[in-house]
Amino acid sequence: MSLVLVTGGSGFIGGHCILQLLAQGHQVRTTVRSLAREAEVRALLKRAGAEGDDRLTFAGADLERDAGWPEAVAGCDFVLHVASPFPPTVPKHEDELIVPAREGALRLLRAARAAGVKRVVLTSSFAAIGYGHKPQTAAFDERDWTDVWGDDVAPYAKSKTLAERAAWDFVGKEGGPELAVVNPVGVFGPVLGPDTSTSILVVQRLMDGALPGLPQMSFGVVDVRDVADLHLRPMTDPRAKGERFLATAGDFMTFREIALTLKSRLGEAARRVPTRVLPNWLLRVASLADPTVRQITPELGKAKNATSEKARRMLGWAPRSREDALVATAESLMLLGLLKEKRAA
Repeated sequence: MSLVLVTGGSGFIGGHCILQLLAQGHQVRTTVRSLAREAEVRALLKRAGAEGDDRLTFAGADLERDAGWPEAVAGCDFVLHVASPFPPTVPKHEDELIVPAREGALRLLRAARAAGVKRVVLTSSFAAIGYGHKPQTAAFDERDWTDVWGDDVAPYAKSKTLAERAAWDFVGKEGGPELAVVNPVGVFGPVLGPDTSTSILVVQRLMDGALPGLPQMSFGVVDVRDVADLHLRPMTDPRAKGERFLATAGDFMTFREIALTLKSRLGEAARRVPTRVLPNWLLRVASLADPTVRQITPELGKAKNATSEKARRMLGWAPRSREDALVATAESLMLLGLLKEKRAA
């Protein structure tokens, strides 16, 4: 089996990539910004059923520093570059996201090329595909790119677009390593611990009743276990060289569809989930005081969709349903005591 580096092993997607790599028998090395987190990450993975903990090692590396990356990639056959900042609020300056995302990807690629890594699978996002465009009824696919100069392009979408563009430019000019890219929509599914991703906050806040109502917006849903699977498939498939793969479990869902799914599938446990849809003007007013709301206001009232037909056709990828992904999110939050009622207890 191969030695695979997973960057950002303490993160949501990174953790699930490690679990699947270990289950397939690979040797895995993962980066964390501080090696002081190794025991914590090992404990989370063990609780999630990690197989072959002795095949997992850790390396210290930061997206914003050169130190540590040559050691992290040394001897690796493949790299899954998952690490990238994704805060729940809009940063004071967009460079807080753009610089670590873009420069971190380039640091990793330079080190991987020098170490003779065969292929890097980069975690990008639908944010690098479906923003800055005029309204359209056609589903977005891998041929589309976000226009970073568009009025509705938030710093996170800009950071993912510029980082992915920089990665493609690097391998095009330097001739290696091979590159494949995964572009997930909103990633849900079972959380491994309290350090959850920004997308998980959607379900957490709905279940907690922390939202007075539902925004008029829609987004894609995909399970983190299927996103991890879609990182492993292009890692070794010769056809995946130089390709992007959009990951979505189906058509985009509105907030109300998500809320009704949770209520219908979870019953009494989802009693706090609101179903009232809020007018756009009210959320725009609320965004003046709430930076979390400010993050979503550019998308209010916009309908988008995307297709993962390419990944299904080329790689045989078969994701779980959107509904199962959402329910798995809520159930894991309940199991780990990360919802309001459990936290109070």
